Formats: sequence, structure tokens, C-alpha cells
Amino acid sequence: MALTTADRVEILDLAARYNFAIDEVDAEGWAATFTPDGVFDAGRGEVVGTEALAAFVHAFQEHMAGTEHWTNNHVIDGDGEQATHRCYLNLIRGESGESIIRAKYSDTLVKVGGQWKFSRRVVR
Repeated sequence: MALTTADRVEILDLAARYNFAIDEVDAEGWAATFTPDGVFDAGRGEVVGTEALAAFVHAFQEHMAGTEHWTNNHVIDGDGEQATHRCYLNLIRGESGESIIRAKYSDTLVKVGGQWKFSRRVVR
């Protein structure tokens, strides 16, 4: 079954919740956007599982406090249980608006208990 409009909206909402959670240092909320065995890969080694993902938020904020994640050009493909998602990331300093990182997310998502979650999120 192809993705429904509701699936696409839920995936976009998941991406937005991910952004707000890491920017607001909501470690548990950020980790909850992933499956329990979810993987985040930013090119410096994989972060795997809920506990490690939550810890990553605090480590990230030590170096990137005050940043905001902005994403755009979302492309979503898949079926009713699995999907892929790609988008651009612009990480900016909140106060100055200075762009410090421009990258692309490449995601694999699965539906868990009726909710979309990242099973793997790669940023390069």
C-alpha cells in the first residue's frame, strides 16, 4: 500500500519534532523520534539505541548550544509500514542566524505501534 497523505504529514511532523527536541535539549523527546534500536549517524560513529541517543543530545549541546535545525525540500517515498525520507539541513546559530552546517539527511523510517519513527538517520 502506498503512503497516504496522513503518513506524509506524520513523517513531516516527526522531522519537526526531532528538530525542536534537540534544539530545546529534550533528550528523551529526541530519542523518542527513533525506534528503540534506532541509529543516528553523523559521520563520527553510529549512536545506537534510546539511551545512547538521549546522551547524544547533551553532548551535542555542549558544543552547539543555541543552534536551530532548519530542514526543507522533503522527499518521502515508501509504503504503509516503511519509508525513506531525504531533506536538506541548515544548522544555524539562533541569535545571529549564521549558517554553521549545511548537510543532507537520509532516513529510513518504520511504523511502530501506528507511529512513524526513524530506524536510521544519516546526516552528511
